[in-house]
Amino acid sequence: MTTRILPAVGDPDAARSVTTLIGQLPDAEPAPPVTDSTQLVDTLARLAAASLDELPEVVLVHERIGPVPALELVREVALRFPAVGVVLITADASPVLFSAAMDSGARGLVTLPLGYEELASRVQAAAQWSVGVRRHLGAGAEQITGPGGTVVTVSGAKGGVGATVTAVHLALAARASGRTVALVDMDLQSGDIASYLDVQFRRSVADLATIADISPRVLQDAVFVHETGLSLLLAPAEGERGEEVTDRAARQIVSALRGRHEVVVVDCGSQLNSANAAAIEMADTAVLVATPDVVAVRAAKRTVRMWERLQVRKAEETVTLVNRHHRATEIQPPLVQKITGTRIAGVAVPAHFKELQAVVDAGRLHELDAKSTVKQALWALAGELGLVQAPGAAPAAGRPGKQLARAGDRGSLGLRRRAGGR
Repeated sequence: MTTRILPAVGDPDAARSVTTLIGQLPDAEPAPPVTDSTQLVDTLARLAAASLDELPEVVLVHERIGPVPALELVREVALRFPAVGVVLITADASPVLFSAAMDSGARGLVTLPLGYEELASRVQAAAQWSVGVRRHLGAGAEQITGPGGTVVTVSGAKGGVGATVTAVHLALAARASGRTVALVDMDLQSGDIASYLDVQFRRSVADLATIADISPRVLQDAVFVHETGLSLLLAPAEGERGEEVTDRAARQIVSALRGRHEVVVVDCGSQLNSANAAAIEMADTAVLVATPDVVAVRAAKRTVRMWERLQVRKAEETVTLVNRHHRATEIQPPLVQKITGTRIAGVAVPAHFKELQAVVDAGRLHELDAKSTVKQALWALAGELGLVQAPGAAPAAGRPGKQLARAGDRGSLGLRRRAGGR
C-alpha cells in the first residue's frame, strides 16, 4: 500500500531533512512540504472538498510550524480531517508533551533528531489507522469528512446598532433556502438571541467550554432546535459564566458546529473577548454592523484598528454593513468605507425600525413580514455573502477560515497583544 505523506515544516533546512528521510521509507509518496499552518489547513480543505480519498494518509507536523502552535494545529487537523493520521515531530520527548500530543489528536510522536526506524514505525502506524478510519467512513459512519460549513461572524461597532437582528436574519435566510444552519450567541455576557426568538433553554455555550472532545451527542445536547429549523447555541443565562469560554474552547465549538452544519452564524456582540476574537479569526466572513452616525462610525474605526493590532482580522477582510440607512443622512456607505478601510456591503439596511417593533417586543423576530424592507435588505445581504443556496443547487462546502492560522494558543486576550502591533 502506498502511503501519502504531507510534511508541514516551516524551516527550509528542516524541511529538506524531513523530505529526504521520508523519501527513503518503503511505499512512501511524499508531497511537497507546506511551510505554515495556513497552507496546511487550506491544502487539506481543498483535497477534502474534492474527495476523502484525495487526503494524505499521514501529516507530519514539525514543532516549529507557525504561526499556530504545533499542538493547536494538530488538534485542528484531527478535528476537521479525522481520516488523516497526524504525527508530531519534536525535540521534547517528555511524558508531559507526549500526553498533550495524544490529547490533541496526534497518532504518534517522533523525536528530533530524526531516526529512520522511529519515523518508519510512527508513519506506518498512523497510515494503518487512517486506512481503518476511511474504511469505517465508507461503511456510512457519521463523521466530519470535509472542510465543513461556512462561518460568518456578526459584530456591532457599538451596542445597539443591530448586530443581533442581523445575525438572526442571516441565519433565517440561509435556513429558508434549505441549508442546515447553526446560530451561536457568542455575546457571552449580554446575548439576546434567546429573547429575540422566544426561547427558554438551560444549556448554553458555556456547557461546552470544558469538554475536550465535543462528540455529536454532546453537541446535540447543548443545542436547541428552534421551530424555524435553526440550531441555536445560546449565551449563558448567568453572564459571569461567559468567562469559562476561552479562545481554545471557542475554536473547538465553532469547528464542531461547522462540521455538522452548512452555515454557522456567530453573534459576537460589541465587546471583544478572547472567545469571540477566536471566532472572528476563524470566520470565512466577518461582518461589522454600524449605523450612519459619527459615534458609530468612529466606534467602527476603533474596532477595526483594534482587530488589526491584536492580529484578529485585517480591515480589508472585514465587511461593514450600514444599518438604519437613510438617503438624507450625511454619512453614506462610501464614506464609512473610506473611514474604516473595510469592504462595504452592497446592501444597506433602511431605517425602518417600526417594521421590527412588534416582532421584537413579542420575541418573534422570525415572524417579520416578508414585505418588510428591513428583512428584504438583510436577506439580500445573506445572498451577497453566499449563505443562500439557489434552488436545485448542491450544498457548497465552506472555505476554511483563513484567519485560523493566526489564532494560536494565546490564552487571555491580554496576552494577544504583540510588541509593535500592526
